[in-house]
Amino acid sequence: MSSRPLPVIQLRVPTDEDAVIWHRVFDDPEVMEFHGGRAAELSVYEELTARQRRHDAEHGFCLWTMLDEDGEVVGFTGAQPWPHEDFGPVGEIEIGWRLARSAWGRGYATAAARTTLERVRAAGVERVVAMVNSRNERSIAVARRLGMELAETFTTPVSQQSGYCFRLELGGTGRP
Repeated sequence: MSSRPLPVIQLRVPTDEDAVIWHRVFDDPEVMEFHGGRAAELSVYEELTARQRRHDAEHGFCLWTMLDEDGEVVGFTGAQPWPHEDFGPVGEIEIGWRLARSAWGRGYATAAARTTLERVRAAGVERVVAMVNSRNERSIAVARRLGMELAETFTTPVSQQSGYCFRLELGGTGRP
């Protein structure tokens, strides 16, 4: 296991402009391999960034836009209420991350996810889940680096993909 320090990242609430940037940086078959294989339409990212702004206003957390040391957008990470009602950890808070291909292997996902855990703990969240495709070795490694434990396996209803639900108890609310 590498002992290199984690990189410096910044997280911000997504802007309208971030929808366009997310659409561009995620327009890569490798990035989207476990998310349908291709980038979604721009309108999907417009709706997603708008929803994240609402989540931040309502909950104090969201899927934040992730910036690298140079201030360039390299993806998103953060937390949101599980967005599906027909399967998975309904009612729980999911953490997640998606990075541009050029940002892989540099520690950004782990650094940003650790910041996410600090922020959701401070917002009073006591437990989080991460839903990961069972073939996504990079994301499984991030979940394990965060100390998450495999809680269950699942099959997505539409694509019939096998996945893992990792859980992490955050303990205390982080509030005084």
